[in-house]
Amino acid sequence: MNAPVQPVFFQRPVGDLVREDRAHTSLYTDPAIFEQEMDRIFRNTWVWVAHESEVAEPGSFKTHFVGREPVIVVRDRKQQIHVLLNRCRHRAATVCEHKKGKTASFVCPYHGWSYALDGSLRGVPSPDSYGQCLDKGDYPLFGLRVESYAGMIFATFRDDIEPLADYLGPARKWMDLFMKQGAGYPIKVGGEHRFRFPGNWKIQLENTTDAYHFPLVHKSFLSSVDAQTERMLDFVGGPGFVEDLGNGHSVMVMIPELIDLEDHLDDPIPERFAELAAELAAEGHSDEQVRRIVRAVGGSGFNLNLFPNIACSMAFFRVLQPMSVNETEIHHAVLTMDGGPAAANRARLRLHEHFQGPMGFGTPDDSEAWERVQKGAQAGKDLWILLNRGLPGERITEDGRASDVSAETGMRAAYREWKKLMTA
Repeated sequence: MNAPVQPVFFQRPVGDLVREDRAHTSLYTDPAIFEQEMDRIFRNTWVWVAHESEVAEPGSFKTHFVGREPVIVVRDRKQQIHVLLNRCRHRAATVCEHKKGKTASFVCPYHGWSYALDGSLRGVPSPDSYGQCLDKGDYPLFGLRVESYAGMIFATFRDDIEPLADYLGPARKWMDLFMKQGAGYPIKVGGEHRFRFPGNWKIQLENTTDAYHFPLVHKSFLSSVDAQTERMLDFVGGPGFVEDLGNGHSVMVMIPELIDLEDHLDDPIPERFAELAAELAAEGHSDEQVRRIVRAVGGSGFNLNLFPNIACSMAFFRVLQPMSVNETEIHHAVLTMDGGPAAANRARLRLHEHFQGPMGFGTPDDSEAWERVQKGAQAGKDLWILLNRGLPGERITEDGRASDVSAETGMRAAYREWKKLMTA
């Protein structure tokens, strides 16, 4: 049997567009490559769609996308979570336009076909006109395969794909560590803000494990924090590392002493949290509880990238949504302690606003850098993006390969998976 013919872009086979130490600029700019990505990547791997706290009760739902295909994430009355294509089986209208909410069913606004929470077709107006040619059992909302780990819900179009736990691999232990931000309480998504930037989705994917930019791009943020925090965030050149975890996943450890939030609880409470600690103590929390909560409020000392569309980044979720070859939507979701102290959750919100919020220091600076990358990528006909920082010092680890904290190991991991899926 002949091997499948691989698409050719810029007169190069798609597999030649990614090398060990570089990627071709056309990956940011070629609409044909983008269309292939939506099919070969987002339709052929596990894609994050929600956190379980967003669909906590029967009937609760949120709308999302897998690639550019709209889906509904919903919990039915039996507590089962479903991911359903958001299109009526009759004439393809979306059956839900709300970002989130609670409902007993989904009803198409065009002709009134109604669907149960599990996607089954429940009712059709004026059924007599169909005679015997419509069996409702044949026309449920299309459902994707769904699996969860550590409260994170993933979906895939492929029934023959490996189990989610195998796909996540070594990333699972980092997900477990990240969820310790609940300080003994369940993690809850406390809200999000969304924005779009005029650039390719992979530019943002690269950013989450890019420590190299931090001292320059986020100079204004560093000038806004106290001296103790500024010293803590001076991690480029420090003892941290970036590790390739396989399947495109990677972790960037900026502050090694904050890998496990339940370690080092006897360390002095940072100055910026002294007031919070006093408030928690006044509410009757024990010294151990105060230290555990305060430590969790500041977030983990690492960023975890889960290919292809979500990052668990210090104290929030960053979700990327490809819109077109040169436009991406970003969702920044703040994480809170479900049932935790109000003072602690307020502190989490203030920290989120300070950096990730729309009026914060981090997001505007990052998004300008991403926009300038896309703009610069239009220059030149046959040029490459370098991904070789840290390559000489890369070492084999138990979980993959690693290099220093400012290395581009995470980007190489993502593009290695990109190449595997695009040439499969």
